[in-house]
Amino acid sequence: MSLSRIAFVWVVAVVGLLEAAPNRPNVLFLAIDDQNDWIGCLGGHPLVKTPNIDRLAGRGTLFANAHCQAPLCNPSRTSLLLGLRPGTTGIHGLSPWFRDVPQWASHVALPQHFAAQGYRTLSAGKIYHSWRSLAPKGKKASVASPEFQEAGPAGGPGPRPPQKLVANTPFGNNPLVDWGVWPLDNDDSTKGDHEVASWAVEKLETLPKDQPFFLAAGFFLPHVPCYATQKWHDLYPKDASILPLMSEGDRDDTPRASWWIHWKLPEPRWKWVQDQQQEVNLVRSYLACTSYTDFEIGRVLDALDRAGHAENTVVVLWSDHGWHLGEKAITGKNTLWQRSTRVPLIFAGPGVTPGQTCSQPVELLDIYPTLVELCGLPPAPHALEGLSLKPQLLAASAPRGRPAITSHNQGNYAVVTGEWRYIRYVDGSEELYDLAADPHEWKNLAAQRPGVCKELRSQIPKIDNGPALGSASRVLTLYDKVPVWEGEVIEPDAPIPHDS
Repeated sequence: MSLSRIAFVWVVAVVGLLEAAPNRPNVLFLAIDDQNDWIGCLGGHPLVKTPNIDRLAGRGTLFANAHCQAPLCNPSRTSLLLGLRPGTTGIHGLSPWFRDVPQWASHVALPQHFAAQGYRTLSAGKIYHSWRSLAPKGKKASVASPEFQEAGPAGGPGPRPPQKLVANTPFGNNPLVDWGVWPLDNDDSTKGDHEVASWAVEKLETLPKDQPFFLAAGFFLPHVPCYATQKWHDLYPKDASILPLMSEGDRDDTPRASWWIHWKLPEPRWKWVQDQQQEVNLVRSYLACTSYTDFEIGRVLDALDRAGHAENTVVVLWSDHGWHLGEKAITGKNTLWQRSTRVPLIFAGPGVTPGQTCSQPVELLDIYPTLVELCGLPPAPHALEGLSLKPQLLAASAPRGRPAITSHNQGNYAVVTGEWRYIRYVDGSEELYDLAADPHEWKNLAAQRPGVCKELRSQIPKIDNGPALGSASRVLTLYDKVPVWEGEVIEPDAPIPHDS
């Protein structure tokens, strides 16, 4: 084809794109950090109060068996936004920022694909893990960013107390590992999530109607520090009735490698929480933060309605991974069990059947291709490893045909079907749980059901790349069958940190 012919085709395509773009649905992209399945419509905790997320689920399709690609912020969010698994990108730890990896420096991420199709793209709060996805440091909000055309406030935990509310937490007394009632004046207006919601409300009420938008708002809570004002704590009893169900000796039938993947973390082991008599305070604070975040999400959804955008906006709400609060003897993420991998995932808006629940296993990896198809965009310029959920958004019972898969560092995988959770660690050790008979995953059946293990093992992705150059923070590697956690060899007889 001649150069003049190529130019003519490109001009026609661009003109067609500009004409079609205003008729395409908007996207409201709502992310929550460290939010497990303690959401009312998911039934993860019997006392949790999340009326706004629940009403969004009623307006759309709730995926009740959705799982993250990695139980850690950076690999999970990178996977979702690039449409590739952590085993493909090599992004396993909190570093590196994927744009610093030459192979992914120019990869077209989800919001960039929408921008290329005529969308106005805007973001505030935590969407990518790196602050570099927003405005450069020192710049005010609303300047162009590397990943979005307009960037709002960064969000975050907001003002902190003069001293930690819970002192002497393990591993250096990390300032982020804290929880309790704060601020004391019941004023939420200084919190980072309030700033993010207020920015989103303003944008929804002022964005022009002649250009579709992709608006992303990322909420920090219930990520630690779990600070919420008194009114949110008052929603929950101050006694042991709020604690999740736990089984004494639950880790007795899990392999030692199950400890390797969260060997030394700032989040305390449950024994430390118990010794400090912080069980109720921690769980109550997490629930309070969940309800507060739900309130801010409600403000954004109300603004969507007031602005007249609701009928032509696809809303997707998701969390990057879950969080343990005593289950399996730990707090935090970094596991391949349900409390760490199961997350809220809701779609609502045009092309979505309202009021239905899909129980089939799905992945956050599926968000990219789903939004592309719902909004009528051409395929992404590179292959995506997720599957569009449009069939399930039309009819929740539509067959999907594959399990949900989570990984945490090279060689560690969980495979979830409608019946089973299978876990294979880097040393070859295994776990298997019957999800119907044992929803809390207390009894490891791997030794009794080798045939099921073999079948599910075959679903593990063949591409399983090790850490990308520059990887750091919560990275486990195996050298000559010896586990190495963040550069430190885990000796065969090393005591499990904080286990006693």
